[in-house]
Amino acid sequence: MTFLNALHKSNFVSLSKFYPQLFTHCDNERISLFYIISGNEDLFRKKHVLYDFFNNRLIFKSFDSTDTDFCSSSKSLIRLALNLFNGYLDNLTSPLHILASLGSDNYILAINAIKLRFEYF
Repeated sequence: MTFLNALHKSNFVSLSKFYPQLFTHCDNERISLFYIISGNEDLFRKKHVLYDFFNNRLIFKSFDSTDTDFCSSSKSLIRLALNLFNGYLDNLTSPLHILASLGSDNYILAINAIKLRFEYF
């Protein structure tokens, strides 16, 4: 697995500790979700709005129902993470909409998450 930097790896390891069977069950959906959350500073800070790490379940419902403010690149990464995790789809969940709003680090994060989800590493 390729990480953006040491902080990304550290964040991923800390999230993985909440779900010890992450790799033994080959849970590629959850791996890609955690990979995206841990690789973006904004998402990592707001991770508890997205996922309940103590009960291991997704809690993010929609962009309208949250009081948390996300920038456009974070919203794109959330859409991608949710789509890879459970097939989430809205009118902005397309490769063009997702990738067009990402800077270089977030673009690499997105591409690597897609590879992780489909085991192309």
